[in-house]
Amino acid sequence: MLKRKAYQELVEWKNTHKNDCLMVKGARQVGKTFLVREFGKREYKSFIEINFIKNQELKQVFAGTLDAESIYKRMTAMINGANLIEGNTLIFLDEIQACGNARTALKFLAEDGRFDVITSGSLLGLTYGEDADENTEEPESVPTGYETFLTMYSLDFEEFLWAEGYENAIPYLRELFDKKEKVPFSINEKYETLFREFMVVGGMPEVVANYVVNHDFTKVSVLQDRILENYRFDISKRAKGSEKIKVRQCYDAIPKQLAKEIKKFQYSTVEKGQTSKKYAGSVQWLKDSNIVNPCYNVHEPYLPLMANSNENQFKLYINDTGLLCAMYGFETKKAILENTIKGNAKGGIYENIIAETLAKKGYALYYYKPDDSNELEFLIEKNGEVIPLEVKSGNTATKSLNRFIETYKPSVAYKIIDGNIGTSDIKVTIQHYMAMFL
Repeated sequence: MLKRKAYQELVEWKNTHKNDCLMVKGARQVGKTFLVREFGKREYKSFIEINFIKNQELKQVFAGTLDAESIYKRMTAMINGANLIEGNTLIFLDEIQACGNARTALKFLAEDGRFDVITSGSLLGLTYGEDADENTEEPESVPTGYETFLTMYSLDFEEFLWAEGYENAIPYLRELFDKKEKVPFSINEKYETLFREFMVVGGMPEVVANYVVNHDFTKVSVLQDRILENYRFDISKRAKGSEKIKVRQCYDAIPKQLAKEIKKFQYSTVEKGQTSKKYAGSVQWLKDSNIVNPCYNVHEPYLPLMANSNENQFKLYINDTGLLCAMYGFETKKAILENTIKGNAKGGIYENIIAETLAKKGYALYYYKPDDSNELEFLIEKNGEVIPLEVKSGNTATKSLNRFIETYKPSVAYKIIDGNIGTSDIKVTIQHYMAMFL
C-alpha cells in the first residue's frame, strides 16, 4: 500500500469528530475508495462497505423511514455478516450520489453517533442539476452541518519520494529549505532528476505503484492513457446534453493553452470567435469535477485574495502533471526527463506542476497580472499576508517579482527555478522540488 497523507487526516477525524459524517471528495482514480477501505479495516473492529452502483439492491437499506435505528436494522438484515459494534464500526457509503436517501439520512446517522460513517463518490463536486448520470439521485435534503469534507488528490512529490524509498531524506531537505542553505551539488542533481520523473509519472496511485516496481515509462503511459480515457468517458456520461462535447473541447484545450503560455483561459482557442457565453458552463463543470485546478487573476494583491479576484479572468491547470505530459505525448516526456525541453511549453508544464503542488497543500490559486509587461504566476495567503511566487522553467531574471517587492514590500518573496537555493534581501530562490515545503 502506498503511504498517503490523507490516511492521517482520516485518523484525526476518527479521533476528534463529533456528530458528523466525513465525505471524501476528489477526482476519479486518486485512491479514495482504496484508502477508506484500508482505513476501515485497520482502525476499526468492524467495517461495512456499501457501493450503491455495484450493489444497487442495497439502496433498500435507505428505503422507508430514515431514523438511524431503522436503517441499521435493515442493514444487518440485508448484508451478510454485518456486525455493528458500537464505538468501533466504520460504515463506508461509496458512490453515494447514486442513493439520494442515503445522503439525506446522514443527518440522522450523525445525530445517532454510535457508528462512524464515511461517504464518497464520483464527481461529487457537481451540483445535481449539472449531472446527467442516470444513476445519480438528488437527495430530498442535504445534511448541512452534519458533513465534514476531505478533498483527496493524487500523490504529491513528497508521497512520491516515500514510495521511491527516500522518506528519510526529506527532513534533511526540509532543514536546508528552512535555513536557506544550498543543497550539495550531487544531492541537488538527484532530486531535480527525481522531480522530473515525478512530473512525467504524475501522482495517480495506480501509476505510481506500477512505476516504483517496474520503472518502465512505457507501462506508465499505458496506465495514464487509460485514466485519461476514463476522464473523457465521465465527461460523455455525466455532462448534460450538448455540454458533453463542449466540456471535452475545453478539457482538451488546456494543454494547448499551457503550451502557448496564454495568460488567461481563452474561449476562442476552444472554438474560434466564441466567448464565455457558450463555454462558461463547461468550464465550471471541469472545475467542479476536480480534474482541473483553476487559478484566478487578482486586481489588487491584498487579503483576502478571493475578494480581489476576477472570476472572469482565470487559468486552468490539469490536476495531475503526469496526465498533462501524457496528453503531450512521448517526445515531450522524453525531453522533460532529459531536461532538454525548450519553448513556451516548458514554462507551461512547470507552471502546472507548481499549481498542482500548491493545490495539494491546500492553497487557493491566484495570479497577478496588472498589465501586459508584468505577471506573477502565483500569489498565496500565508502567515497573514500575501506571498508572491514567480516560477521560472530555468533561472532567468525576475522583473515582475522585483517590481512587486518594490511596490508591496512583502516579508518574503519566492523565485522558483531549476537551480539551487539562494537569498537576496527578502527574495528567496528555491528549486522546483522545494515547493513542497512552502
